[in-house]
Amino acid sequence: MDVSTLAECTRRDWESVDASSVEPVRFAVIGLGWFTRGRALPALEASDRCEPTVLVSSTSEKADRVAREFETPDHGITYDEFHEGVASDAYDAVYICTPNALHLPYAETASEFGKAVLCEKPLERSTERARELVETCADSGVALMVGYRMHTEPAVRRARELLADGYVGTPESVRGHMSQVMFDHVNPDTDQWRLDEELAGGGALFDIGIYPLNTARFLLDADPVAVTGRTQSTHEAFDEVEEAVTFTVEFPDELYASCFASHNAHQSSAITVTGTEGEIRIEPAFFQNRTRELHLSRGDTRTSITIDRVDQMLEEFDYFADRLRGEESILPDGDHGVVDMQAMEAVYGSDASGGWEPIP
Repeated sequence: MDVSTLAECTRRDWESVDASSVEPVRFAVIGLGWFTRGRALPALEASDRCEPTVLVSSTSEKADRVAREFETPDHGITYDEFHEGVASDAYDAVYICTPNALHLPYAETASEFGKAVLCEKPLERSTERARELVETCADSGVALMVGYRMHTEPAVRRARELLADGYVGTPESVRGHMSQVMFDHVNPDTDQWRLDEELAGGGALFDIGIYPLNTARFLLDADPVAVTGRTQSTHEAFDEVEEAVTFTVEFPDELYASCFASHNAHQSSAITVTGTEGEIRIEPAFFQNRTRELHLSRGDTRTSITIDRVDQMLEEFDYFADRLRGEESILPDGDHGVVDMQAMEAVYGSDASGGWEPIP
């Protein structure tokens, strides 16, 4: 690959269907927190492949109020009304952005009505519930995708191509991290659901540690075989879930990825793959509102390339719609999401045992 062209490589190499030749996918958007209002709904409205038509929240008043803030939603309904089938003829797919432990019931209802499912990551609060969600969609014959937006982030896709083309030679090491002060950047409330183990399933690992874990899998096109890890909490708000986690993932052929995530550290993110002949680093890597750079080195050559910023949620939604309207298969699918659940639960197992834990 000619690396000099990478700065222009925001191309949608995944597109399989001309958007003008198909009907937009109509979405019921479930969960109207800050991320949905600030990221997901603006992306859906900007899309020429999607449109949000139904908003689902705890009260019809909130759903109606948020609907009035946007142009295309026609229906604002409650969670109970969604389960009852209200406005089920007004959407083709659901986008689930609720606390992790509530993903399954909404996927079950969507499956009953034959609606495709785009579910935020992690897939659920546990591997068992994640498997149940996947099986529910499969039994109903509805499409399921997990919302790993790095899979459609151009910087990550170009890095993956470079790796597949042998730019670094044989990968020997991966290093990835993501950190932020959650109370500054996400929600200042110390009573939020991300700190509730029953609703979240885990802390920094489930919320942001999943980024270096899954992006390493995507870049290497490989699944982990074992993990070891340790968790840490110093802030009193993190008494149910971990504040920070450090873990190492073993991939086939004794390739290891070292990862770190923290909900109470300086905002930073990067992922690096070092091989026998070169190195690729994406920094910043994971936060949406940052312009990404690819730092490349091979032999005596060093270069840094700025990748034009894209709306990551728009890319994710449009990819999903492209797959629903076309014939190409979806990745990341539910089975892909279950592997991350297994790996993260194995990290907690390792924290308890002090050793390596295999991934089934």
